[in-house]
Amino acid sequence: MVLKHLMEIYDILDDSRASGEKVKKYLLEIDPNADVETYPVKGPKGYTDMVRVRIPGKNGKMSKGTAKTIGLLGRLGGIGARPEVTGFVSDGDGALAALSAAAELLSMAKKGDVLEGDVFLSTHVCPNAPTMPHKPVPFMGSPVSMVEMNREEVIDDLDAILCVDTTKGNRIYNKRGIAISPTVKEGYILRVSEDLLSILEMATGELPGVFALSTQDITPYGNGVFHLNSILQPSTATKAPVVGVAITTQTTVPGCASGATHFEDVEQAARFMIETAKAFGTGNCHFYDEEEYGHLMSLYGSMNHLQTLGKGSC
Repeated sequence: MVLKHLMEIYDILDDSRASGEKVKKYLLEIDPNADVETYPVKGPKGYTDMVRVRIPGKNGKMSKGTAKTIGLLGRLGGIGARPEVTGFVSDGDGALAALSAAAELLSMAKKGDVLEGDVFLSTHVCPNAPTMPHKPVPFMGSPVSMVEMNREEVIDDLDAILCVDTTKGNRIYNKRGIAISPTVKEGYILRVSEDLLSILEMATGELPGVFALSTQDITPYGNGVFHLNSILQPSTATKAPVVGVAITTQTTVPGCASGATHFEDVEQAARFMIETAKAFGTGNCHFYDEEEYGHLMSLYGSMNHLQTLGKGSC
């Protein structure tokens, strides 16, 4: 039950002493043989604990099979902004969703419900991340650079990526719940996946929400242009198609706000990712139309320069 895991993981994360080791211990209590690793990653403003989980599928690459591998990434600056803010902050919802999905997938596998393809889940745990100025509300910062985060989270084995992130500090999407982005692949903002829209409808019981993207949102941090947030940053570091899963609100809520986590919304995000992983492994969910993408490439060429910092860095 996703909600049960979410509440238990929240209790672990809502702690000034939260750590990757405590999360790992919880996941290993579900399955002592689970492939869970955690390790510190240091940056100019401190460190954070990476948490990575690999869950083998019946016909996945880890078993020498042919099913594709999906990555479920929880993107955030930190789960806390201590000492400036007391308690778990809104920005931590991405980690909470990804870890809840990991716990549920491990529990499913123990009960005999093994997915067809492998699933890779990754996020990080930092209870005292810095904040940074941003309009219309402040952003959570991170002790580690975005380049380093991508290096740790975006592995070569991934055939598609869902990146879940708190996306409340904007006036682009103004409804509480979850929404997805168009598919982003190697600098192209492609059409929204019909398969993902269908899964989203079933997971939420509502009409699907889609949030808008601009070209600058899919360029790397550090190039001096405005970004909606970091939800599409994994797309700058991979050839795999990437879709953002936004946890949203009607009003603009800072990432560094405490008391702003809505369990039902985070739970929906986790369930949506799990259902997508099920369908993707069986070949029943496509993030983009390969033939149409090939046609775009033949007409307009590569757009992967948008995955770089721009002129002088290519």
